[in-house]
Amino acid sequence: MPYTVTVRDHMMVAHSFTGEAFGPAQRLHGATFVVDATFGADELDADGVVVDIGRASAALAEITGALGYRNLDDEPDFAGVNTTTEVLCRTIADRLADAVAAGDLGPAAGLATITVTLHESHIAWASYARPL
Repeated sequence: MPYTVTVRDHMMVAHSFTGEAFGPAQRLHGATFVVDATFGADELDADGVVVDIGRASAALAEITGALGYRNLDDEPDFAGVNTTTEVLCRTIADRLADAVAAGDLGPAAGLATITVTLHESHIAWASYARPL
């Protein structure tokens, strides 16, 4: 995408994982994520923007607010799912795509992609990109 706009938030969650591959992370533990949502477009809209930054920030904050300060093991949306960083990236991206489709981010005619990156630390992060 020639044009991108990124907004940032954060969230703190508790969760555990199922499976020997996760070693000690099978036990309940906490994670703090810095969350970046990048919106991509091939062209700018009539106002010269990719997306309304205020609306995009508010939509991301609503999603991270719904996930934050919770034990994700207790959330029905994640029943039977390991809430890995990658899974959480996809979940946030899909919820943002729903917000775009609902018109919550304003006119979205030029939006083509959303990429969500969750930073676990300064040396490890994961991303999920999807078309709109």
